[in-house]
Order: sequence, then structure tokens, then C-alpha cells
Amino acid sequence: MSETVVIIGAGQAGGDMTTALRQQGFEGRIVLIGEEPALPYRRPPLSKAYLSGEMSEAQLYIKPASTYEKQNVDVKTGVRVESIDRAAHTVTLDTGEVIEYTKLAFCTGGHARRLPLAGAEKPNVHYVRTIADIERLKAQFQPGKRLLIIGGGYIGLEAAAVGIKKELNVTLVEALPRLLARVTGPELSEYYYGVHSAKGVDIKLGAGVEALEGGDMVETVVLADGTRLQADVIIVGIGLIPNTELAEAAGLDVDNGILVDLQCRSSDPDIFAAGDCANHDHGFLLRRIRLESVPNASEGARVIAATICGKETQHNGAPWFWSDQYDLKLQMVGINQGYEEVVIRGSMEDNNFSAFYLANGVIISADTVNRPKDFMIAKKLVAGRVKSDAATLSDETVDLKSLLG
Repeated sequence: MSETVVIIGAGQAGGDMTTALRQQGFEGRIVLIGEEPALPYRRPPLSKAYLSGEMSEAQLYIKPASTYEKQNVDVKTGVRVESIDRAAHTVTLDTGEVIEYTKLAFCTGGHARRLPLAGAEKPNVHYVRTIADIERLKAQFQPGKRLLIIGGGYIGLEAAAVGIKKELNVTLVEALPRLLARVTGPELSEYYYGVHSAKGVDIKLGAGVEALEGGDMVETVVLADGTRLQADVIIVGIGLIPNTELAEAAGLDVDNGILVDLQCRSSDPDIFAAGDCANHDHGFLLRRIRLESVPNASEGARVIAATICGKETQHNGAPWFWSDQYDLKLQMVGINQGYEEVVIRGSMEDNNFSAFYLANGVIISADTVNRPKDFMIAKKLVAGRVKSDAATLSDETVDLKSLLG
């Protein structure tokens, strides 16, 4: 059999892998399989520009159909892989088609965590993960409606910003004591609390959801303290669960994602995984982690392509993320877990600042708001494990580039 790479999952990682394989010189067959009917598309704009109507479906696509044709990629959308036979090196689709592979890549992403309450699947309860999800939401996303958002992470805050822009009455409830608690420090949490409150979002922290009440639609959300909130539209943004069922059924090692090494190789040497579904050894963080971000998915795709083509490479880039809310561009690099000190550079009041997180004097992470130049340098500072101090980082007369040596 000639070489065939089968990619399960037509998202960011899967779409990027097709390009990376051709760029690395792979000349065999590439089969890209996706459950959704659409070509691979960008998910971050779903809760922002696509929900607001500023971006069309075609603009979401990572690349047009013609590019896959030029790259000689066999794209199969709207189909599902039913099973994998590792011994025979085959995958079976729900159409009955059987495809042989020499290498296989899981880019299956994840699905939105469901609210574990009765009524959580009623028509006015929405989850933000796919184009179809947003299309259902758009029909109810009307001015004057009472929008209740459950979850104060990226998805919840981005949806709140669009809700305010579209003139909905927005309430956001978060079970933890602060916003963005899992991804940033208290200073940024307080800052975004202030931003959204000033825009008119009614934020309730430390507010667990106890029940959903109503008839055909959810009409009332009951909080753990007994507070009853009326709602017309509900968005749930409480995290993501990696899609690993197919990998588990195939007997691969799975633990909060498909376990892979520095080359994104699973417990089967002919099978790889990248993106939200992969729990990988990380060459920069020096530990095992599952990351949910576009840059992580893209890097994993490139690593797999290079490995398949016989080139030495590792998944070792400093992780980075971003979020757009109102006219604020939040860009983050590194993981701030274990930081001992946070240093603010610039002005939070002017919505133009950077926050640097230090551990043992080393810059381990940075969050920047409307400071793209700071962010570009911060990526190098974090990647280089550069040492600094509060006085230097907070002094805007000091050029951050000078810290690079």
C-alpha cells in the first residue's frame, strides 16, 4: 500500500496538518474526515464576529475548497468514523466505506460541557462550539431579550460583549469567586469585572446554578442561594470535554485527552493526536498538559507532519492565547501557575497595559491588553525564561527589547 495519512477531525489542527504535510514534502494520499458539513473553520470567531453577524461562514474557513484540491487532499465532510482497526490499519466510516492508512492522526477536538441539570437541552439553552450552535442562537439573539450567561471564562465574556453590542439585557453568573479564574490572575479578573460592569453586564460571582425552570423553554434560572433570574436566552460556557471516545474504543491510552509524547505520537506508533483532544508532553512547560488554543493545535499539526516526514521536531513552543471583548485585545503567553509576583506596566484605567507574572525572578507569563508590541516581546521573554524585576518591568522608559540581551 502506498503511504496514506488519515486525519480524523476537520478543525484547526486537521486543516493545518494537510498544508504542513505537503510543505514537508509528503507525496502520498491525505484523507481529511470531518463530522460537520463545513470545511475546516476557525472556532474563536464563533462567539464574537460570527455571532454578531460581522463575519460570514465562508470567512470562517481556514482555506477555500480550491486549496485542498490543489494540495490533492481528499476531504470528506459530514461523515463520521465509526471504528478503527489498528491491526489492519483501517478506519470504517458511517457510510460503510473502509479506508486504509499508514499513519493516522486524531484532531477530533472537543465538545462543550453540558450543564448537568434538567432542562439544559431546551431550545433556548445554547452551547458555543459549532456553526450550527451559533445559527440556532442567532435566531433568539434579539435586542431587548434577557440573555443569561453561565460561565465567566473566555466564551462567556465574549458572548456578553456581543450581547451588549446587540442591545440585549445581559446577566452573567460564575460559580467561582472571580472571572477568568482558571486562566489569569486576580488583577486581570478585577479589571474585566470592571469593564463588563461598566458596559451594563450584571455579574454575579460565587453563584452556582441549582435549577432551570419553565415549560417548553427555560424561563427561570435558580441559583444555589435561592436567587431566581428570569431569562429569554441562555448561553452555557463551562468548559470543554475532549473527544476521545473513538481513541478509547481503539485501545489507545487516554487520560483527559489522548496521551501523546513530544512528537504528538500516541501509545500506537502509527497514530498521533493534536489540538484540544491531545494531552501531551510539553517541551517548554516540561510537564504533561492538555491545552485548548489555536496556536497549540497548529503547532501540534506541524509537529505531526514533520515527524511523519522523518524530521526531528518537538512540541515545545511557549503556549499563547487571545480573547477579543469590546474594543479590548487580550493576548496572553505562558502559564502563570505558581507565579509569586505580578507587575503591571502601563495603565489599566486607559485600557492599555501589560501584566507580567514572575516566579523566582523569571518571567513565566504575561497578559497584555491593547499592547501588541508588548505581547510580541513578551513571547520572547517567556520563551527565553528571561529574569527581571518589578522596577524594570513597570518602568515604561525601559525598552522591553533591552531585556532580551
